[in-house]
Amino acid sequence: MQLSAHSHYPETADIETSSEDYARRFSGEVGAWFLKVQEEAVLNMLVQYPFARVLDVGGGHGQLTGPLIQKGYRVCVLGSAEVCKARIKGFLDRDQCEFVTGNILDIPFPDRAFDVVISLRLLPHVRSWRLLIKELTRVSKQAVIVDYPSKQSLNLIAPFLFRIKKSLEGNTRQYTLFRERELLEVFKLYGFTLAERYPEFFLPMVLHRIVNSKGFSLLSESVCRFIGLTRFLGSPVILKLVRKGEGHK
Repeated sequence: MQLSAHSHYPETADIETSSEDYARRFSGEVGAWFLKVQEEAVLNMLVQYPFARVLDVGGGHGQLTGPLIQKGYRVCVLGSAEVCKARIKGFLDRDQCEFVTGNILDIPFPDRAFDVVISLRLLPHVRSWRLLIKELTRVSKQAVIVDYPSKQSLNLIAPFLFRIKKSLEGNTRQYTLFRERELLEVFKLYGFTLAERYPEFFLPMVLHRIVNSKGFSLLSESVCRFIGLTRFLGSPVILKLVRKGEGHK
């Protein structure tokens, strides 16, 4: 079902993450570095699926569209409204990927229609996140990749930083922090088990934005990763989950 600007679907968080306002949060050197860390982690998780058919649920932000296309993946982006395709229009005009409008809680594809399903920048903003996980796993043949902000991290001080974060980002939203265990339990219900995890940063992203120095970010995060802080207390965390019986490296 094609919609013009807004959607009557029950969960439409991706309309905002597909906007130019949201994209501005990743402007500048530090923002570009955030996206590069994310891109490299996801592409590393996809290495064993060359030329796979990939569904990017809520991926109208376009953060992974170009990198996936460049690596030869066949990409389809699912958005909650027609407006969600604005940032990937160039790829669509060149027939390099597909875009479909639909309900993220009732994905308009049959079971196991895609080799891999990706959904980043979405899970913590969805109230019915368990249903979202059910749908992501239903349409995936082999693997699902998601990210989440961790309760086991410096995100615990996020409520104290929210006012600063809002002043920097303008229309920032509250979001849900998760314990990894609770997510894995839901994925297990649908036959998926953890294969890989990649905590992105030890320091809160808002702190990196405040300092606004790529040199500081690279050095501080390299040190934190080297001494093991990021492994145990990093956030957001990118998870790769695989269908039981499919195997993984």
